[in-house]
Amino acid sequence: MQDYLRIVKWHTAKIDKQARWLKNKHKSALVWFTGLSASGKSSIAVDLEQKLYHHQIMTFVLDGDNVRHGLNKDLGFSVADRKENLRRVGEVARLLVDAGILTIAAFISPSLEDRQAVRKLFHQGEFVEVFLKCDLAVCEARDPKPSVSI
Repeated sequence: MQDYLRIVKWHTAKIDKQARWLKNKHKSALVWFTGLSASGKSSIAVDLEQKLYHHQIMTFVLDGDNVRHGLNKDLGFSVADRKENLRRVGEVARLLVDAGILTIAAFISPSLEDRQAVRKLFHQGEFVEVFLKCDLAVCEARDPKPSVSI
């Protein structure tokens, strides 16, 4: 499976992350919102993005549902598929952070192991994890998604 790495070469950019930080006048990082479904991850992520945008901060939100409409539409909700979903998102987030973009991710991501795998893709201080603590009853009352057995 890893044989392809012998023929695939990483191309180093001539413009590095630090140069992008200087041009943007801010650093980049990944802010990872995690919590129960309907705990407010996506709402807070888009509100944060809007506030940062008004302060001239280059941002992008990676939302769990949005990513499953395209990049990860081939994945289901098995444990293996959820792990792969987060792995792919982590790799995309790493590219965005390298591009100098403050990236905001909103994913349920209950597995510490999966979040740690994403964290390992980043340098010290480039991964900020935010757990949104919300009572289960509140989440259930405001969850707009139909209940599905997964």
